[in-house]
Amino acid sequence: MQRRGTETVTAVVTHDPPSAASGRPGRPLIVTEDAELLEDLLRLCAAAGATPEVHHGVPEPRGSWEAAPLVLVGDDAAHRVRGAGRRRAVVLVGRDQDDAGVWRRAVEIGADHVLMLPDGEQWLVDRIADVAEGVGRPALTVGVIGGRGGAGASTLACALAVTAAREGLRTLLVDADPLGGGLDVLLGGEAAEGLRWPSFAGSRGRLGSGALEESLPKLHSLRVLSWDRGECVAVPPQAMRAVLAAARRRGGTVVVDLPRRIDDGVAEALAQLDVGILVVPAELRAVAAARQVAAAARLVLRDLRVAVRGPYAPGLDDREVARLLDLPLVGELPVESGLLRPQESEEPPGASGRGPLARFCREFWERSLLEARAA
Repeated sequence: MQRRGTETVTAVVTHDPPSAASGRPGRPLIVTEDAELLEDLLRLCAAAGATPEVHHGVPEPRGSWEAAPLVLVGDDAAHRVRGAGRRRAVVLVGRDQDDAGVWRRAVEIGADHVLMLPDGEQWLVDRIADVAEGVGRPALTVGVIGGRGGAGASTLACALAVTAAREGLRTLLVDADPLGGGLDVLLGGEAAEGLRWPSFAGSRGRLGSGALEESLPKLHSLRVLSWDRGECVAVPPQAMRAVLAAARRRGGTVVVDLPRRIDDGVAEALAQLDVGILVVPAELRAVAAARQVAAAARLVLRDLRVAVRGPYAPGLDDREVARLLDLPLVGELPVESGLLRPQESEEPPGASGRGPLARFCREFWERSLLEARAA
């Protein structure tokens, strides 16, 4: 409680911190006695989906100060936390843009950042949301793109996602090709409840990763973002950025099925990828077409690799195709009926866990996850 003139403002509620054994992300800690600043910080926490712990000074005992994943110290309270133990993730929050002394006070309390409201509100909401979501290692994000039409990229994308989910990884499959017919159809879930791309086309800024995951259809132990049967045929780059950033924050794996045409939305998707796989049939015309696709994708994507699909034209093998495209070779994509004619199968590609396609996907994830951990 704080008195301001004759007005009494009650705006401080202290919660017990969650136990470390709960496994849930901790709450941010707010330290301030400025009622107006507190009101703003509580509003920003609410926008980020976080419930903070609030104190006028360093909590006693100091377990909350040490355990909180983020500490927001009002400039009015800087002198009260000066003797607290040094720690990371401390933000000094003020309002006076012209107060040069705020930097000295930030150094005195060991703050990582100095933030002035209202200018820094969006940055702070993002930082608090990271805390609320328990952000850790971002998802390994893999994109699949066909070197020519009918190369089998969508089927490989589905098989990779199904394999990752079967191995126990949190998995999101994103259909970024509005003209591909819908990956939910390929997975046998066109009637499944959940949101599709048109619901996210107007997205800007930050999406909650948990809310995104829960809103999407769940098929074969993975979440799928695909298309409805409406007229929406493009994803604005801001929406693509918001959706993939939220998906990556959730961890695990994200697989993106990409179209061959690269517009602004697809370029944004390419920028979010860790690895891209270009699927190329081993025939000269396909290699020629794939060179154009690869040239465009490599303007944005740093790590593009090629998976070569037989049967092979005379004089070609997987290594020769990789050499002609000047791309690292992922391997030979096996030829099986589920790859070439997925609609004839009663189960989605890779679902059985048996056969050469499932083995290709499993080996790909094993290598890629080891590379990601070593990076």
